[in-house]
Amino acid sequence: MKKGNLCFVLHAHLPFVRHPEHEHFLEERWFYEAITESYIPLINAFDELVEQKVPFRLTFSLSPTLITMLTDGLLQERYIKHLEKLIELAEKEVNRTADTAFRPLAEMYRDRFYHTRYVFNEKYQRNLVQAFNKLQHQGRLELITCAATHGFLPLLFNQPGAVRAQIGTAVELYNRHFGRPPLGVWLPECAYTDGLDDILKEFGVEYFFTDTHGVLFASRRPRYGVFAPVYCPNGVAVFGREIESSRQVWSSNEGYPGDYDYREYYRDIGHDLDYEYIQPYIHPDGIRVNTGIKYSRITGRGEHKEPYNMDNARQKAELHAGNFLFNREHQIRHLDSLMDREPIIVAPYDAELFGHWWFEGPHWLKTVLLKMHYDFPAVDTMTPGDYLQKYRCNQVVRPCPSTWGNKGYNEVWLGRENDWVYRHLHMAAQKMIELAEHNRYAGGLRKRAVKQAARELMLAQSSDWAFIMHTGTMVEYAVRRTKQHIDNFLRLHGQIMENRIDGNMLNDLEHKNNIFPDIDVDLYTNKETGSYQATV
Repeated sequence: MKKGNLCFVLHAHLPFVRHPEHEHFLEERWFYEAITESYIPLINAFDELVEQKVPFRLTFSLSPTLITMLTDGLLQERYIKHLEKLIELAEKEVNRTADTAFRPLAEMYRDRFYHTRYVFNEKYQRNLVQAFNKLQHQGRLELITCAATHGFLPLLFNQPGAVRAQIGTAVELYNRHFGRPPLGVWLPECAYTDGLDDILKEFGVEYFFTDTHGVLFASRRPRYGVFAPVYCPNGVAVFGREIESSRQVWSSNEGYPGDYDYREYYRDIGHDLDYEYIQPYIHPDGIRVNTGIKYSRITGRGEHKEPYNMDNARQKAELHAGNFLFNREHQIRHLDSLMDREPIIVAPYDAELFGHWWFEGPHWLKTVLLKMHYDFPAVDTMTPGDYLQKYRCNQVVRPCPSTWGNKGYNEVWLGRENDWVYRHLHMAAQKMIELAEHNRYAGGLRKRAVKQAARELMLAQSSDWAFIMHTGTMVEYAVRRTKQHIDNFLRLHGQIMENRIDGNMLNDLEHKNNIFPDIDVDLYTNKETGSYQATV
């Protein structure tokens, strides 16, 4: 008999990386790797469960930047070229490893790449958004949105109009692609601050997520902890992350992904093989990159790595799936004895963990859903929307400002490495609000310039750039993107104010940074009462 619910939340996001000016842009590989190693393996797992008539409900957030990239013709064409090179390399690897223990692995990668091409190119006509939409129509996924460019909203909130534009643009894009408004939103970096819920309410968002302490440290102690949602005073629901289910999957030290039988992420033939052999399949400038073909298992903490054994890894993933459900069942049975309603365990993860970082992750998730259906009747999957339909009466509190970053607050995105960006973002946001207010009825070149200014500001606001600066990887790129978008914005702002718009420059920016073609700059203001700032 059912006793409680498991709410998987997978957050799929990548920053907007699209460089038509350069066919082999290194950072575009982030997108290609995510498709090959995470999104398509997850779609395959979900489709197989549907074919097997296994019921399940998952929440899946697709960020607006990711949706835009997945539906972009240029990136779709480039991905196919990338995949063809991977297939060519995999065929060569089958021959190279013919007399070695790695031959079955090489064949596995070759077959995976061929199947990936079939799924991407033929089954879903190069548009994976269709795959996610189909799963939503089949009742398996509850798709939600995120902020437009994954802006770190608490640190943008001194200009609420900029936050309003981030949320409103995301809701509009979701509606355009899925034909319905989103029920929920994944706040970028799970970052909440007072007042965000009012903007979510304005755009019809029914729920969002916080990290554990966002609910536990609320204005009133939550009666059910994080095992039931709470309402903000305005009626928007909040779901808090459950600690133990997250740690078992997230942590490379304590969690499943660090098991020594699983595939080692950091050993790749792009770095290990002879340069002359691998050169046609890495970056044309000779920069060694990951190819996705990896032959080692984690083995241990040292440099020595043993060959990867696919069968052992799959068996371990199935064992871990059973362990995960065993723990959740005991947890739920205990909670059931304490609560007057079914508990809900919210387990949110980055979607890219499954497949990209943790190669066996999609198989683990599929096995969890299978075992839950056949062997664990006390546990069922449920989405936040389902739960709110079933339990409409919930405690009212004011959530605590929080993030899911290190130490739980803003430190990752506001440190000595990246704090310099915010004075520029705040100044640009104020100028953008003024542009929107003074150009409501503009047309022609001026209207286009105002819209492009909004795009440049949003791209500069991406939390990914500050995060990269903090982690110390690809810092030069993150700094360049931040400065370039701010510079683009300021040049457009100056030209608009002086009524001397450079059409050639505008055409170039519209071509390169073509995100949100239907962006509504009125979102930066309150149409009824003027400046949105005045109403907050």
